[in-house]
Order: sequence, then C-alpha cells, then structure tokens
Amino acid sequence: MPPPALPADIATVVSRAIAEDLRDGDLTAELIGRYTSAVARVIAREPATLCGRAWFDETFRQLDGRVTVSWDAADGDAITADTIVCELRGPARSIVTGERTALNFLQTLSGTATATRSFVDIVVGTHTRILDTRKTLPGLRLAQKYAVRCGGGDNHRIGLFDAILIKENHIAAVGSVTAAVAAARRQSPNVMIEVEVESLDELREALATDADRIMLDDFSLADMRAGVELRNAHTGKRQSLEASGSVNAASLRAIAETGVDYVSIGAITKHVRAIDFSMRFA
Repeated sequence: MPPPALPADIATVVSRAIAEDLRDGDLTAELIGRYTSAVARVIAREPATLCGRAWFDETFRQLDGRVTVSWDAADGDAITADTIVCELRGPARSIVTGERTALNFLQTLSGTATATRSFVDIVVGTHTRILDTRKTLPGLRLAQKYAVRCGGGDNHRIGLFDAILIKENHIAAVGSVTAAVAAARRQSPNVMIEVEVESLDELREALATDADRIMLDDFSLADMRAGVELRNAHTGKRQSLEASGSVNAASLRAIAETGVDYVSIGAITKHVRAIDFSMRFA
C-alpha cells in the first residue's frame, strides 16, 4: 500500500517541542567546539514498526539546516533489534541539541505504529479492520493517527468535527436512538453517522435508522454473533458494525471471527510504550 499522507501540522508540533526543551540555549552543547563536526547513527534496540521520520527530520531542519539525515528504513517498515535506522552528519553541537526531541518523536510514533501492527497481525485472515480512537496524546493527535496507518490500522474520526458518533449520553438527552440519528442526519446530511448501542434491542432499533455504522459497546461474543446475524438479515440500509470496549490481544481474534467489520482499540494510542532507540556518534 502507498504510505499515508503526512499531517499538515508537523512544523508547528516540532517547533513547540524544540521550544519546550531548548528555550534560551543548550548549555551542555557549549562544551563542544563550535566547528566540531560529527557523524551519528540512530540504532533500534528492539524490534519495531518504524514511524516518525518526518518529525525527526523537521527537528534538525529547524535547528540547523547543515545537519543531514540519511535513512535506511521507511515509515511502516518492520525493523529488528540493533538495526541502524539512519545516519546524521553535521555540526556536533546541533546534533546533540536535537537528539532528545527528535528521538522522542521517533520512539513515541514507532511505539504507536508497533502496537497497531501487533493488533492488525492478530486479525489477519478475517475481514475485520483495526480502528484507533480519539484517546490520543494531547498535541499529537494527527501524528498518532498517521502512526496508526503506518502500522496497518485505519483511522476513526479525527475529532468532533468530521463525523458524528452518537453515544449513550446523546441518546439519553435526545430521547432515543431513532430520534438521535434522525436529528444527526438533518443537521449533517453529508458526514458519516455512527450510533452506539448497548443491547440487541437497541441494535434492532439502530438497524432501522439511516446510520452508516453501528458500534456494539461491550457486547459479549454471543451477542456480537447475534448482532452480525441481525445485520446480515436486515433488508434495509446495510450498516457496518464496529466492536468496542474491553478489547485486548487475548480477546481480539475471537471478536474478529464474529464477523464485525471494525474493532476500535483506544490502547494503541493512549497506552503508548516507547520504542528504545539510541543515538551514538560514530
């Protein structure tokens, strides 16, 4: 598959990260001679799915355009432990100043991509797709959404502005699943509308609406299978089904085998375990 499109906010996000770390200057880098040049290599210390090259490159572009970065792996590539992923050349001061900010992006986004890939691999052979959620790190929403795609997953809505997800509180406030979906379609006729249901009775009601997708919230496996059968037997609009709630690696395969179209997993973006990378001067 072609690589996903990069987010438009990379320069802004990187600029904030540099300002957070650098402020008025790198006091320790002043120990290095102004004209000292260096070659540095970034090494993966564990297997991973690589992600974050553009943020890494942008860090050094903003700090010092004389630093060049040559990559040996692309975003989305599976890398093994002890792999050299890139080499940097340029002023030693600038390389050490940008080291932590650049590696923070690389380790975090590779962590998201790696977690996603682990779940995607579990559902291989089914038609189920893995979705992310809005449970992202503040300020890194678009970066993590990109990382999910590098890991083979799909994006749910980006935010509150690009799709409608009607949850239990919306239903309670409006009065019913039917009324909530009808109001959503009148308000936003051209966006995707998803409605969350918590029982097979609510699913039956949702199937009769104009919703595009129905989320099965914390359904048992038996109820998921029954829900898929209800959807498949429905003669009206064919909605896709998304399973959500209490999903983990142990339960995912069985969930996918019920026949749901999507499984959304908040853990791939909110439970981030950074990948171990190190930068060493050659």
